[in-house]
Amino acid sequence: MNVQLPALNVSRVLKQYGLRPDKRLGQNFLIQESALQKIVEISGVSGGDSALEIGPGLGSLTRYLALAARQVVAVELDGRLLPALEDVLRPHQNVTVHQADILTVEIDDLMDAADYVVIANIPYYITSAVIRHLLAARQRPRSITLTVQREVAERICAAPGDHSLLSLSVQIYGEPRVRARIPAQAFYPAPKVESAVVHVALFPQPQVSAKEIDGFFSLLKAGFSQKRKNLRNSLAGGMGWQRSRAEELLTKAGIDPNRRAQTLHLSEWQELLRLTRTAD
Repeated sequence: MNVQLPALNVSRVLKQYGLRPDKRLGQNFLIQESALQKIVEISGVSGGDSALEIGPGLGSLTRYLALAARQVVAVELDGRLLPALEDVLRPHQNVTVHQADILTVEIDDLMDAADYVVIANIPYYITSAVIRHLLAARQRPRSITLTVQREVAERICAAPGDHSLLSLSVQIYGEPRVRARIPAQAFYPAPKVESAVVHVALFPQPQVSAKEIDGFFSLLKAGFSQKRKNLRNSLAGGMGWQRSRAEELLTKAGIDPNRRAQTLHLSEWQELLRLTRTAD
């Protein structure tokens, strides 16, 4: 994307509207123009697309999305930002702003397009929940582009041996890749850590069926509840099983009961889920 917009003076906008960044909401506003353009490029949004932006803040990125997409729907949790956000976006008639918690909004009520992309700047601890919520919609996005702390980005993209509840929660839905790194100085105020942009190309269907998804997450949460313990013990404690039952199911799945949760491949969790369902 080669279009250059006038830089948004975030500190001046905040002062004008009597605002301060809310640390609780992780409000560090991206101000580096090259990074803003890079995120739009990574998202793959084009002229005929609709884009759902979660966490637009003061609209720095939203302006560039508005130039690239047919339609932008922006959902901002912090109602304090709305007057400034709407003022910044006034020149862009293809942007609609909603003040809401994305986790409580029906996605189908927001997006009327059959094909759209999601761009999100959200705290890491709701990443999995947001993705599950998005993919429960009748109209599913084709991709999700996340701006997160670099450490979180690396966790999302982890391979077996370093898996976490977060990485598996994302990888059952799509293939994540770190596409760019963003220095702390690209934000206002500058955070203490670097950030990264993760692009998740979503599978046509999740690796776990809709009817099994709740059971799958229960199994994952149990397995990772005590990461320093072996699976025999963590599953027994987390699922309320006898240790003998946990060992039997793991052995049937071809998994050494002494292994730890982070070493399992997604396929091994799927087989363990299948055997758990059969045993129940």
